[in-house]
Amino acid sequence: MSNDLPGRAHGARSAPVGGTTMSTQMHPDRPTPDESMASDVLTYGAVHLDVTDEVRALAFWSGIVGLEPLAHSGEGVSLGAGTRALVVLHPGATRGQQPGRSGLYHLALHVPDEAAFAHVLLRLAAARHPQAPTDHITHWATYLNDPDGIGLEVSFETFDRVSRYEAGPDWPRIIDSDGRERGAVEHLDVESVLAHADGRDASLPMPIGTRVGHLHLHVADLDDAQGFYADVLGLTRNVAAPRIGFADLSAGGTFPHRLAVNTWQRPGTPPSPGTAGMRHYVTEWPSLNALHAAIARLEAGGHVVGHEPDGVMVRDPAGNRLLLTAART
Repeated sequence: MSNDLPGRAHGARSAPVGGTTMSTQMHPDRPTPDESMASDVLTYGAVHLDVTDEVRALAFWSGIVGLEPLAHSGEGVSLGAGTRALVVLHPGATRGQQPGRSGLYHLALHVPDEAAFAHVLLRLAAARHPQAPTDHITHWATYLNDPDGIGLEVSFETFDRVSRYEAGPDWPRIIDSDGRERGAVEHLDVESVLAHADGRDASLPMPIGTRVGHLHLHVADLDDAQGFYADVLGLTRNVAAPRIGFADLSAGGTFPHRLAVNTWQRPGTPPSPGTAGMRHYVTEWPSLNALHAAIARLEAGGHVVGHEPDGVMVRDPAGNRLLLTAART
């Protein structure tokens, strides 16, 4: 497939950070997460995580990653950027993540500008927390794990660098904007990225405009997962590489990597009760009509739908739970 991003006029952009506003020079073809998701059929709300130790988890998700605590209740601790909840921690798990199970491979927080991503690298380096900076060409990324082994990716979308993104024998085949074939996983030029740092204190919280930009799930069967997420929920099949047990789906917009699934944890059975990991994730539909249409497709396909105060809960074929809600206005 081939994707093109709409251009924007050059110029400085004001981007709120925490409770402040900063100005940074933006690449004209690098939309913020809110902008790149504007035409998606669904977006992500908070990802709910079962953790073994609340204090230890908060030290990671707030103290190291930079999410701000928003609310605390008997149900858990909500953290986010600005007023948007991105992660909800539920203490009480009795063991860390289990290998060989379906569930979350990683959740990805997409930051709104180059400077914000540079500050993430600096923040993690200052904390001496292990990370793996990576260039996917479609986006910059760095990977890390929380104390229970739950995977996190922090990303900045750079799809302006891509001319073509299509199926390859193993990984997606990427032709960059200069016509060169690139690997889907390359070393990130950290020095070049850090040149975007603008002098702000890297210990400041994650900036407003940070979103859950994509999810990557362990599943039991690629065809079943793609059938559920594409044919029922309406995502777009993008790249499938069954030889390595990987598939990628978009949400219909310009960014191709909104949901990835893999079978790297065969046999992919659901985790045992009490295991740390993803409890469920939230999908936000653009209207009540869109939400009701998705529910109708689920019911027509024989999927068991559980009604919740905010929407409906369903399991994908691998047992991963997702809550369907209408997007807040």
